[in-house]
Amino acid sequence: MIISAPTDFRAAAKKRLPPFLFHYIDGGSYREDTLRRNVDDLADIGLKQRVLNNMSELDLSTEIFGEKLDLPIALAPVGLTGMYANRGEVQAAKAAEKKGIPFIMSTVSVCPIEEVTPAIERPMWFQLYVLKDREFMKNVLQRAKAAGVTTLVFTVDMPVPGARYRDMHSGMSGPFAASRRILQAMTHPHWAFDVGLFGKPHDLGNISAYRGEPTKLEDYIGWLGNNFDPSICWKDLEWIREFWDGPMVIKGILDVEDAKAAVKFGADGIVVSNHGGRQLDGVLSSARALPAIADAVKGETKIFVDSGIRSGLDVVRMLALGADCTLLGRSYIYALAAQGQKGVEQLLDLYDKEMRVAMTLTGAHSIHDLSTESLVNLPS
Repeated sequence: MIISAPTDFRAAAKKRLPPFLFHYIDGGSYREDTLRRNVDDLADIGLKQRVLNNMSELDLSTEIFGEKLDLPIALAPVGLTGMYANRGEVQAAKAAEKKGIPFIMSTVSVCPIEEVTPAIERPMWFQLYVLKDREFMKNVLQRAKAAGVTTLVFTVDMPVPGARYRDMHSGMSGPFAASRRILQAMTHPHWAFDVGLFGKPHDLGNISAYRGEPTKLEDYIGWLGNNFDPSICWKDLEWIREFWDGPMVIKGILDVEDAKAAVKFGADGIVVSNHGGRQLDGVLSSARALPAIADAVKGETKIFVDSGIRSGLDVVRMLALGADCTLLGRSYIYALAAQGQKGVEQLLDLYDKEMRVAMTLTGAHSIHDLSTESLVNLPS
């Protein structure tokens, strides 16, 4: 199929992927209301058109933690990225490096830290959960430091996994899941050969390196369920703040008071996020949560945002609402599944072009010129 817009990659990914993988990345929790609102609330925010402002020069770059970004975008941490393309984390990291933006590796990646960092020259970021197995956390932090990881993204909105009913229906989990996945792979031969056969090993690389034995896909959901820690509190993060001497970002903030607590804790950044609608259904969309949080802590910490971003126009909207940088999750995974590294690079090119059009027609010469003055129909 012809790819002409960022959203085209979703259809291409759906065609190529076995259903259990497509619905795992595409779905949300419960009725998926928040999943839909993330997209709809953001799309409803209008851009204020301005003309005759000599927009011959535009600057889409920014600086985060002393690191120059060619676009105000980072590739978000996504579990099992290596199941969407052959050694998917490596391909995604290379695409991000080529386009001058950070790649954030997930704790539950297929490729381990030690496989990805040698493939790129740009420093990688790493995402970590609070887990019951504190020795694993210490081990992976030590390995991340040794590999040259610069920034730690700490996910705090997953003390328990959300109820993702689509996974049960699709075969990602539930009765006869393994058999259903095999049958699905057989009907998707391109994926079966490229990823299923030649993309091995299919395990959780960072966890396997710690355990000294493979942690297979069959163990994925069970391992997560057994190791997430509902007793987590701010005090549990103190030893990590002391251990990690680089920038630390707290991911999963939707409430102003939590944003203030993150600043008090000493977080260098926060991610306004509802986990892409995959945790608590019915919470605010990121677009609705962001303005109040930006009003409360803008300038005291870097503000990232994810959930619902599907185009360069959405990036512009989020920046105008108060974000310093955006994270892409589903959007880049669709592109990775469809065309690998090349697809992610094309996606980022499309975002770049769309941002340039939006900034030209809103009169913003740089991303720092974007503000609520660039918008109409602000979220209430």
